[in-house]
Amino acid sequence: MTINLTEEQEELRRTVARFTEDVVRPVSAHHDHTHTFPYEVVKQMGELGLFGLPFPEEYGGMGGDYFTLCIALEELAKVDQSVAITLEAGCSLGTMPVYLFGTEEQKQEWLPQLTSGQALGAFGLTEPEAGSDASGTKTTAKLEDGSWRINGSKQFITNSGTDITRLVTVTAVTGANDGKKEISAIMIPTPAEGFTAEPAYDKVGWNASDTHALSFDDVVVPEGNLLGERGRGYAQFLRILDEGRIAIAALATGAAQGCVDESVRYAKERTSMGQPIGRYQAIEFKLARMEARAWTARQAYYAAAAKMLAGKPFKKEAAIAKLIASEAAMDNARDATQIHGGYGFMNEYVVSRHYRDSKILEIGEGTSEVQLMLIARTLGL
Repeated sequence: MTINLTEEQEELRRTVARFTEDVVRPVSAHHDHTHTFPYEVVKQMGELGLFGLPFPEEYGGMGGDYFTLCIALEELAKVDQSVAITLEAGCSLGTMPVYLFGTEEQKQEWLPQLTSGQALGAFGLTEPEAGSDASGTKTTAKLEDGSWRINGSKQFITNSGTDITRLVTVTAVTGANDGKKEISAIMIPTPAEGFTAEPAYDKVGWNASDTHALSFDDVVVPEGNLLGERGRGYAQFLRILDEGRIAIAALATGAAQGCVDESVRYAKERTSMGQPIGRYQAIEFKLARMEARAWTARQAYYAAAAKMLAGKPFKKEAAIAKLIASEAAMDNARDATQIHGGYGFMNEYVVSRHYRDSKILEIGEGTSEVQLMLIARTLGL
């Protein structure tokens, strides 16, 4: 199964590509260097409708689908992964859980804010001893007099501490069933008393992306802030992760292709011993392999998206796409830096940011090892 872009999707791709060149590229190096969140870019992304791409118009969205979001992510990530992950996390982790599992009242309250980009949402799953291992979850939510009282902490949470963050959904232990932890998802409007976004992490890459540890000290929210069915919080998030892997694969494909584009441009301009370095077979072959990786990654996430949109099981395809695309991004970043030589080691060059940014693609939203386990299980192992 594959996907061919419709005329509308191709026009969206061109629009986001122009936006990336005209708005994102000029400020990317500044925000990366200063570790600052690009509020002016995010505002314009909201005005362009990017945060509402996969959501119905009745909730303020653009009426597209998840693949439409992926098209935008690929274009943004060619130049700036921080901006791309802000959009991906805002849609996939912040808004999608409310859309998929929220009550109509919750949707009406939150979706218009989130799909417009005027507010950002985040999802808190990972803890020091709990990420892929739900049994390690220690954050608790106790129901007392019609309210949830939440205590605990989360780490590595994207979009959780910006000036426009208005909703953080967290997984928490709400009880026990047959000796196993009952884990539910609960929405916390922010700011809230007892809710703290700890100082931003000092990261290797994605420096313009907002990432914090969170702490909850007797945070009280109404009982109605339960998202979805009680005890199904972790299962709900697993579904979100399956879709999110396709989005991350699209982002990684963009990074891989961005490395190709930057390197081809450089290889045509940079001369050595009287001719452009792109005429030397060593560089030609390196660029050819880079293009092959980006092309393969794109086919993988297109195929996974096609199965998802067709309503067919896509867990294996999503895992394969995420694995292939994240490795393509990392490999291409390494080769692009090598082609640029000393300049590739300078932070002002886009390939240097890709070199620092791409490693997290093999870790976030399921490590490469997790993807391999998921693929192996489909083989009956």
